[in-house]
Amino acid sequence: MASAMNGGGGGGALKRMGPLRVQYYMPGPAAAATSSVVRPGASSAAAAPGAEAEAEADEGVAAEREKRKNKGDGVVLFNFGDSNSDTGGVAAVMGIRIAPPEGRVYFHHPTGRLSDGRVILDFICESLGTHHLSPFMKPLDSNFTNGVNFAIAGSTAMPGVTTFSLDVQVDQFIFFKERCLDAIERGESAPVDEMGFQTALYTMDIGHNDINGVLHMPYDEMLANLPPVITEIKKAIERLHKNGARKFWIHGTGALGCMPQKLAMPRDDDSGLDEHGCIASINNVCKKFNSLLSEALDELRLTLKKSAIVFVDMFAIKYDLVANHKKYGIEKPLMTCCGHGGPPYNYDPKESCMTSDKHLCKLGEKFISWDGVHFTDAANGIVASKVLSGEYSIPRVKLASLVSTAKSDD
Repeated sequence: MASAMNGGGGGGALKRMGPLRVQYYMPGPAAAATSSVVRPGASSAAAAPGAEAEAEADEGVAAEREKRKNKGDGVVLFNFGDSNSDTGGVAAVMGIRIAPPEGRVYFHHPTGRLSDGRVILDFICESLGTHHLSPFMKPLDSNFTNGVNFAIAGSTAMPGVTTFSLDVQVDQFIFFKERCLDAIERGESAPVDEMGFQTALYTMDIGHNDINGVLHMPYDEMLANLPPVITEIKKAIERLHKNGARKFWIHGTGALGCMPQKLAMPRDDDSGLDEHGCIASINNVCKKFNSLLSEALDELRLTLKKSAIVFVDMFAIKYDLVANHKKYGIEKPLMTCCGHGGPPYNYDPKESCMTSDKHLCKLGEKFISWDGVHFTDAANGIVASKVLSGEYSIPRVKLASLVSTAKSDD
């Protein structure tokens, strides 16, 4: 799920919802969740836009989508991951009522995303001129003509730990592909044809929950538990390749040690914090994870020679938001926009962002963290622009170039 802060799940703070772990996220009472309580001093208009303002915003969104309509024709993406890229899958599969103020900034209503707006994947789709990816498990209003989002909040790369681990998501992709091709062979229509699968971009953003799941261990044991996670990601890419995938865009993990959710945990003193107030040991584990993942992708480039395999250094991107927060107009880089307890982190592990007594930042204020675990729409937009630039990619390529130079080589 998550990100840097990444969000992720795992560890003792994880909540269980049936068989699926939705890291750190338990919706509050339905009745209480509908109210929008702002931080003292914030106006009610900031907490809940009026009908007129909301209508104008909706018109703007509609115009933007219309503008992108033709540009994205033929673009196909398949995404695998956790809550960092979940566009409503966990809400659909678990029947969870994601309540306000989720989605308040961009969509103006909850969409199943664990954010006040869009996730990075949404910005990627917009940059390519195609509509947001529909979750594989969503029963209503899904449109799979531009691909499918298999990401489910709380998921791990390691199999057997969570219901929709990475291997299961790949199984779902194979099922979807086979059903599409079977339909076409029978002369029926399908949302994606064989060429679409061949030329599609396969994106992956997972591993954060696996890291969170070992953070209670001694440092050496944390590091020792990383290679098996990398192996599972590598195996997933190989399986996808065997099933026709040729273009991969793989995100590393972000700076989990900068998450308010981690920083709010009791500690003896601040000696373990770095110069920017983040937990150094956790961030070192994240950097090691990324190093191992990058090396594994280097190895795959040697064996899957006709494939494009790109690693994106999400740690560098997301840590920069904290280290240079003023450059981005962010005043409180380690504080949650929607949470409990006030400064310095506004995070309480016992309370949900969706309960009625939350402290909610004003609309328009720039925060990195939405709920202590996940990013805000504003922060995701900044991160996405850097992801798309190619400056943090190995090799140095822009995501758009993989889509525009689609090839069907075997």
